Amino acid sequence: MSSPDDQKVLMAKIGAAHGIRGEVRVKPFGEDPLSFADYGILTDKIGSRTFEVEKARVQKTVVITKFKEVKDRNQAEELNGVELYVERAQLPDPEEDEFYYSDLNGLSVLDHDDTQLGKIVAVQDFGAGDLLEIRPKRGRTFYIPFTKAFVPEISLSDGYVRAQLPEDYFSEEGSDESEAASPDK
Repeated sequence: MSSPDDQKVLMAKIGAAHGIRGEVRVKPFGEDPLSFADYGILTDKIGSRTFEVEKARVQKTVVITKFKEVKDRNQAEELNGVELYVERAQLPDPEEDEFYYSDLNGLSVLDHDDTQLGKIVAVQDFGAGDLLEIRPKRGRTFYIPFTKAFVPEISLSDGYVRAQLPEDYFSEEGSDESEAASPDK
């Protein structure tokens, strides 16, 4: 497992151009929508391009951003879809019970009796809260809520999280029973 200090952390993703002066819409990842602008130089995933925020303002669900390197709309349009990263070492240490998603990727997921359920491959949020996406040794990935009730223990130093899943968590019978009980049928 690589150390956190040699990792890049995804901070935001550039979207469509905004206006004619080289501004872009940026979708930030994090609680503070403007925090991606606080860490100096941002890079693309491989580090071949750098971006320095000249100014940024929140507008609804995006941050309208002007990068010093982008002079006009044509240059802005070319950036659509570029992900913006910082070096993990640039970020402050998280508070107790806070984690950077990049630190969770690759951790083993163990159940109450140390059986490995899989490894964390991503942290997703589809609108109802954070979910850990887990890849088992065989089969399709599955999700568990990233809450204290479902994930009561996290040990970054030992490389695992402990999942507390209800006995019927992987059962698909619940949806069939609710359909049969529906008065519409």
